[in-house]
Amino acid sequence: MASVLAIETSCDETAVAVVNNRQVLSSVVASQVAVHQKYGGIVPEVASRQHVETINQLIDLALSEAGLDWSAIDGIAATCAPGLIGALLVGLTAAKTIALLQNKPFIGVHHLEGHIYASYLSSPDLKPPFLCLLVSGGHTSLIYVKDCGIYETLGQTRDDAAGEAFDKVARLMDLDYPGGPVIDRLAQQGNPQAFALPEGQVSLRGGGFHPYDSSFSGLKTAVLRLTEKLKQSGELPVADLAASFQATVAKALTKRAIACALDYGLDTIAVGGGVAANSGLRQHLQAAASQHNLRVLFPPMKYCTDNAAMIACAAVEHLERGHRSSLNLGAQSRMPISEVMQLYTEPAIHPGG
Repeated sequence: MASVLAIETSCDETAVAVVNNRQVLSSVVASQVAVHQKYGGIVPEVASRQHVETINQLIDLALSEAGLDWSAIDGIAATCAPGLIGALLVGLTAAKTIALLQNKPFIGVHHLEGHIYASYLSSPDLKPPFLCLLVSGGHTSLIYVKDCGIYETLGQTRDDAAGEAFDKVARLMDLDYPGGPVIDRLAQQGNPQAFALPEGQVSLRGGGFHPYDSSFSGLKTAVLRLTEKLKQSGELPVADLAASFQATVAKALTKRAIACALDYGLDTIAVGGGVAANSGLRQHLQAAASQHNLRVLFPPMKYCTDNAAMIACAAVEHLERGHRSSLNLGAQSRMPISEVMQLYTEPAIHPGG
């Protein structure tokens, strides 16, 4: 069983973890939420500088908490795509440097593949094929997981990602950033049926749209108009608004995920990404899945948001299959998950291969 130290710096969290097979030996994360909160969103240059300041400390801490030295580490991994280029380069450069100095294989990992592998950490018996509903601040996709590195995107958002919609709607309601956790908390106190909001019917329009695609721009506009109207008449009923918005997003995602799983004959839906922590989505999807005898897997909360344990878990399997990445591998801001295998070359040309 291989042990991998992985680094994740694709956005605004600096994370380092050590994973052996599918067992987490250590996982440390330095969040930048407080730093970016005053800007109301992530500032790429600020994020990169924060990664530089914290990454060395986290590497030392992750190795120490795992109780291992470099001789017990079989490979070094880092997220290489997609993400903020400057942020990715910090983690990628650190991982390559360690791989070179310690003569270890280097494994570049696709960030979305990491979110898929988050479910393996809590459900080590999970095996392909299955459907992954990946919902985060930058991505909303339905991914057919056929095998390690073999993925097909069956549906995706045509505009805002689900997490992005939460942030934008929170801003319309004068709530703090990030919007997801704030709206989730308020929704517990509100009436999800208080306001009728559109779920988005982009997939029904034809013209090249996939039947499992989603759209949240119309929902965002509906909330904008509603909040403007409500503000004119008095105080905003934020709890009811939050509950109605959250329920609408959860229903839209649930409908598409269930339909996609049934149409493709898949009996398991694994959910990944920051929005996987949302209580409304968890309740709606689990309830709907039970009616169709479908298994739904949600990662523990700590593995929903960006972390390096999921990156390490994916890297372990690639390493054990003989996959290695070149030390010339670059960072990419965008990269379809279907192109994951392009990250790997022949083992013979890599250190430790």
